[in-house]
Amino acid sequence: MPEPATPGEAIPIASDHGGFQLKETVRQYLGGLGFQPVDLGCPDESSVDYPDYAHQLAGALVSGDYQRGILICGTGIGMSIAANRFSGVRAALCHDSFTARMSREHNDANLLVLGGRVLGVEVALDMVSVWLTTAFGGDRHQRRLDLIEKPPTT
Repeated sequence: MPEPATPGEAIPIASDHGGFQLKETVRQYLGGLGFQPVDLGCPDESSVDYPDYAHQLAGALVSGDYQRGILICGTGIGMSIAANRFSGVRAALCHDSFTARMSREHNDANLLVLGGRVLGVEVALDMVSVWLTTAFGGDRHQRRLDLIEKPPTT
């Protein structure tokens, strides 16, 4: 269970072409906060397939290379769907600071997903800050996370 991020921690970040501009801004912001942003692509605004980047980052979380990460595409929808196919990845598509905080506090989200074409830069940066500094609440929330990982009975 990841605790709040600490400066110096490596935070991987990836995007598709629709999230490239916001990814670049968030990457610089992370560095300014004292984190080590790890850019997993994409390299520019040329069209790419978002699942490739979602799978790469989600796989790095599952393998234990990183504790948390950030994905960005145009809306965030595709990235969150692709990343959540990995067991143990809890990718949360957030839209404001409240959803970012709740994704950590209640859901222990280890992957923040943002929509580069639907968020203002200041809102996105505030969300990143809140998400990185919020701890998981545990207790009843852990019980619910355990139920998510349990295979369905029907």
